[in-house]
Amino acid sequence: MRRTVLALTAIALTAPGMARDRSRIPEAVAAGKPESCLSIPRIRATHVHGDRVIDFETTGGKVYRNTLPNACPGLGFREAFAYETSLSQLCSVDIITVIENPPVSRGASCGLGQFQPVTMVKKPRR
Repeated sequence: MRRTVLALTAIALTAPGMARDRSRIPEAVAAGKPESCLSIPRIRATHVHGDRVIDFETTGGKVYRNTLPNACPGLGFREAFAYETSLSQLCSVDIITVIENPPVSRGASCGLGQFQPVTMVKKPRR
């Protein structure tokens, strides 16, 4: 049996050392039922919001919010993670691993939660 391993590494968008308020999670409202898996080829970007929340942007602009069941130490600070899967999907049963740098090394490994489709709430300009 042949096993294929797909890996996506360091998919956070914020540059290291870039200042931002990690304590604020952008407001969003549920836009459907939670899903157990996302197709990896559909994932276009991720946005890490602290140690428990990751927003996955997919093709077509749809956003899925994943709230981890437990805090993942270092995720909010590093804003970079990797995962391995033998499927073409990232699922709630999969584990992510925080990427530490420098030097590049593995940090904490943590389980994912369900992928909740959301609509981001736009704040009025002041």
